[in-house]
Amino acid sequence: MHTYRRITYEDRCQIHALRKAGITQAEIGKALGLSQGTVSRELSRNTGQRGYRFQQAHRTAQSRQAQVRHKPRKLTHRVRRAIIRKLRAERWSPEQLSFWLRTTYGVSISHEWIYRMVWDDKRAGGDLWRFLRRRGKTYNRRGASHAGRGVIPHRVDIAERPAIVDRKSWLGDWEGDPIVGAQHNGALLTHVERKSLFTTISRLLRPTAKATHRATVHRLNPLRTMSTPSPTTTGRRSPDTVKPPTSCTPKSSLPRLIMRGNAA
Repeated sequence: MHTYRRITYEDRCQIHALRKAGITQAEIGKALGLSQGTVSRELSRNTGQRGYRFQQAHRTAQSRQAQVRHKPRKLTHRVRRAIIRKLRAERWSPEQLSFWLRTTYGVSISHEWIYRMVWDDKRAGGDLWRFLRRRGKTYNRRGASHAGRGVIPHRVDIAERPAIVDRKSWLGDWEGDPIVGAQHNGALLTHVERKSLFTTISRLLRPTAKATHRATVHRLNPLRTMSTPSPTTTGRRSPDTVKPPTSCTPKSSLPRLIMRGNAA
């Protein structure tokens, strides 16, 4: 008794060669370790107008498998009609529709599938997308030039920092580096004075902007009483005239903040 297995590209090459040699389906199945029924179904499903050709048969089989694999079995016509009715009449979000389908119909469909259904309808000329609360406005993609994922609003690029910072000729320029743990579980925040290499390390329970700001103020606030002679003037730099921090460009391998002055 043969166990079922999926026919591979190499099997189809062998079937093609053995068929041209006049071998019967039963003998082909025996030679390949397949049942006669499997060989028969392969030939009936994937034989073209010019006969059975292994490359064409393999493409046909893969195309059929892809259609079955990506077809939403739970998103039936009945469920689709219910989604469209709620979307048009009550303007429910896909997240709400997903929860409602699970509690009412006992069907578990993610909101992403519902979004995909709406976008497919839009590409086909439909208007379901107009009933979305956000009217089809997409989230900002990572690396976009405006505020969004990977972009800090109102950031000052590190290329715009004064050239004197690179010379490390005086005290008062601080460099901050976050070190984030695996799965974003915990983080360390280091502050290094660029000339003296004086370093502070703070532990962050979560790598958020609020936690980073709190740790920065906690570490650098005691240094506000210190002052450093300016290399360009004879006066003293006031701790209250700190220049805004500059940030590395997105996707940089070493994200840093360069803070000018005696405190951040």
